[in-house]
Amino acid sequence: MTNKIKIAVIGVGRWGVHLLRNFLAHPQVNVVAVVDPHPERLAAVKQQFNLDENVLLTTQWQDLKTIPGLTGVAIATPATTHYALIKDALQQGYNVLAEKPLTLNPAECRELCYLAEQHHLILTVDHTYLFHPAVERGKAVVQAGKLGDLRYGYATRTHLGPVRQDVDALWDLAIHDIAIFNAWLGQIPIKVQATGTVWLQGAGEQGSRGAGEQGSRGAEVSPSDSSVPQGLADLVWLTLTYPDGFQAYIHLCWLNSDKQRRLGIVGSLGSLIFDEMSISSPLTLLHGEFEQQGNQFIPVNQRQIALELEPGEPLGRVCSSFVASILNNTPSEISSGWVGTELVEILAALTLSLSQGGTPVFLSDRIVKDQKSQDY
Repeated sequence: MTNKIKIAVIGVGRWGVHLLRNFLAHPQVNVVAVVDPHPERLAAVKQQFNLDENVLLTTQWQDLKTIPGLTGVAIATPATTHYALIKDALQQGYNVLAEKPLTLNPAECRELCYLAEQHHLILTVDHTYLFHPAVERGKAVVQAGKLGDLRYGYATRTHLGPVRQDVDALWDLAIHDIAIFNAWLGQIPIKVQATGTVWLQGAGEQGSRGAGEQGSRGAEVSPSDSSVPQGLADLVWLTLTYPDGFQAYIHLCWLNSDKQRRLGIVGSLGSLIFDEMSISSPLTLLHGEFEQQGNQFIPVNQRQIALELEPGEPLGRVCSSFVASILNNTPSEISSGWVGTELVEILAALTLSLSQGGTPVFLSDRIVKDQKSQDY
């Protein structure tokens, strides 16, 4: 293909390297530059991918402005840098693929979404799980009503590290499971609660935080907000309540050697389980329901089906979706900037709940109103 779009990758750390790999392999992309503040990383990717001499390797983001015809940038830098980088990129006329979270502040996220629309540019967030074949198939199963009346959802995401020093376990881990629940249900929560425990990086008060009784209106709280005095939570328990009354419970911990990546939804006719640690059958449909006999409830129709999934690397799908959005000038239906903004708004509300000892926080409907007011 002769008319390839020119893309630069900003940040080639643990995740950025995989973005670079996928864009280098994409038939409609010409990677023209790689930016990273660490010269040794640039040297490493040059050798690893045998980069052409025409690919600009630089430690300075501003050097990209000298490249004629640059179409898009993929940003895989620390979240604290996202707002400034994305804003500058959009103002320069570049389409943007940003690593999650979009930023650490809902107001900044909304500003970037509006800026992209004003400049008729694509802003996509790399919520990789939303492109996972198991998540896509699971969404179809749930929304087809195969589970019957939905009862509740649950998820566990635990491992022994890595322990972050910039954000707590909530901001590090929760976004994945919240994104999956939102996608499967086709809704966003209206109320959230979070409690947590600090062991490793305390800042004053430590220990478990109990649940409060009074609800409060959502505020824009960042993960480093000083209103969270106990330090960085190592263990977090979340409750998400959706408009139809469905509730999802999430367990997050980076201090647990029992590594789990498991999410499920329970319905009146069975359960759907996404177990990322299961290589052979990551998505399983467990049929089963109760038949009442007198005052007894007897399990019936029990069977287990390992659902077949389409092949494909989720991150490769992210990159292909970004390219397609640029070529079609159509925002991603799966992971647009607005989807990323919804998730940051939820995390900010959960942070507020955590800081208030588990008090329920009601999410505003401002994002939905914003989306409806925009003509994509």
